[in-house]
Amino acid sequence: MEKKYWVPALEKANDVLLQISEQPSGLKLIDLSKRLGINKSSMFSLLNTMEALDWVVREKEGTYSLGSKLGFIGNAFFKQFSLIDRFRKEASVTKHVIQETIQLAKLEQQDVLYLAKEEMPSPVRLASEPGKKLPAHATALGKALLAWLEDSELETLFTEETLEPCLTPHTLRSREELLRQLTEVRDTGFAFDLQEAVMGFCCVAAPVRDAEGRVIAAISCSMFRHEWDEKRELAQREICALAKRLSQA
Repeated sequence: MEKKYWVPALEKANDVLLQISEQPSGLKLIDLSKRLGINKSSMFSLLNTMEALDWVVREKEGTYSLGSKLGFIGNAFFKQFSLIDRFRKEASVTKHVIQETIQLAKLEQQDVLYLAKEEMPSPVRLASEPGKKLPAHATALGKALLAWLEDSELETLFTEETLEPCLTPHTLRSREELLRQLTEVRDTGFAFDLQEAVMGFCCVAAPVRDAEGRVIAAISCSMFRHEWDEKRELAQREICALAKRLSQA
């Protein structure tokens, strides 16, 4: 890996955590110092900082074990895969009810990152492969995720009144209009994309929450514009129901 912007202190902290993970409650400061070739003063600073962050816990005997914060992070890591597995199971049924492709995504700064999708056969393949990103303001998924952020977070993400990029003639261009739509999303519990990301396609999305009620992802289904009027209410109902099931799980 390119080390041009490497942070040595983080590498040392990582090495310390790996050592502790191999021998929980078995190593003292002096043991870690000798094993890793880090002087005692630097090791003390590292351990003291990691203890304050709940990355490690100092036992009565002076040995160290992993802290609760790492357990929380590790749990969050595995939960994301659990969510994808549950999505695939549940969405594989819902897609046949709506007869449309269903997507799962999360928010990354000003973008939505697609995590998974359950696809229905179609002459046109949607550009929503896992790993793909699209600007949040241009998608129903993005609006369903942005709507639950604090005003201060939205101000940080969207510092300019004009929104960029513009993907189609229907893409939202002003922050004012985006904020207005986000208020509607909070009121209704779902969001629309009316040819704002891709010409000829409309979309409805709803948020997925964790056990504490925080929005952690969103799901959506997309369809051709000429099918929208006929299937919008069905899609809205089924996507909201699917989001609720994933949240409860």
